[in-house]
Amino acid sequence: MNIRKILLSTFVFLFFLPNTLFSQETPENLFAGIEIGSKGIKMSVLDVKNIKRGDFVIKSYWSENVGIAKGIAIDGNLAKEDIDKAAAVVYSNYIKIKNEFKVTEDNIFIVGSSGVAMAKNTQELIDKVKLSTNKNLDFIDAQTEGKMLLKGCVPPSDYKDSMILDIGGGNTKGGYIDVKNNDNFVFFPLSVSYGTITLTEAVIKKTRKEDISEYNEKSFGFLPTLRDQINAMYGTSPVALEKEKVFMSGGAVWAFYTLYNGAAKETFNQFNLEDVLNYDAVLKNNFKRFEELAKTDKDVERVLKTYSQKYLISGSNILLVCLEAIPGINDKKLYFAKEGQIAWLVSYIADRSKKIKKIY
Repeated sequence: MNIRKILLSTFVFLFFLPNTLFSQETPENLFAGIEIGSKGIKMSVLDVKNIKRGDFVIKSYWSENVGIAKGIAIDGNLAKEDIDKAAAVVYSNYIKIKNEFKVTEDNIFIVGSSGVAMAKNTQELIDKVKLSTNKNLDFIDAQTEGKMLLKGCVPPSDYKDSMILDIGGGNTKGGYIDVKNNDNFVFFPLSVSYGTITLTEAVIKKTRKEDISEYNEKSFGFLPTLRDQINAMYGTSPVALEKEKVFMSGGAVWAFYTLYNGAAKETFNQFNLEDVLNYDAVLKNNFKRFEELAKTDKDVERVLKTYSQKYLISGSNILLVCLEAIPGINDKKLYFAKEGQIAWLVSYIADRSKKIKKIY
């Protein structure tokens, strides 16, 4: 065999070797989170080198639709069948994370969102998850979740000039950092009890028929109540309205951005109020346009499989009211933070993991 053939054979052998042979990935660097949210259960796997410098790679992210918060708007409780389904989904994905991604048990965190935490019977869910995984299920309150969102969604250089708002299924939450005496940074939370699912269920209570026209009508009639709550939210921390940049995350914002602009390509994707108004008009008056688009666009199809038109309308209403209540909104810079779904996990790893010190 001549030297050219030897070199070619060596190249082919190396090219087709498993990537893991050259990877510096170790079990200590792998972390995973399972978040039980109001509208679904989200799984994230991160390969972390240095969390403080933002040196991590999202190895995988996926979700399963489990509308666990539907019962909260009805009687304040999570429905038993929803608890059972959520626990089963958590268990199957916990096993998948351990077996397929080789994440150690100590590096897997399971949390419930602040929207789910509003239920009166969360202990039933805690017990179910503990029984199947032998892991504790912690719930994040709205204030902590807002802080985690800011730390995970906003570039540190923009902290002082920004606020974050996340429109979830069960609630809307966020906050901002203000600078007090001696450069003391203080986080101020923002939250309102309406999210995509809870608002939808509240409106459905006022409807008699299933058709979208009545839902639109009742949803419009609910706007004064929604505005009062959003104004009260800002009223508790008016400095939020002075911030130059507004970072937004959550399913409702993801749905808006994807349906209106296509799948987000950047970590931070700029938009403006006019974009939201145009999207809202199509959503309520020409929904078939999105349904047709879903036939050829997989990202649009994914949105429509995740949210019904009613959910999308509720999310859009919250988004619009949150923005329209901000003075001089057209002079602000608005961003969709694409990685908002893992913000809690990034913060959780930094704050809660004892092993993280090994990779600083």
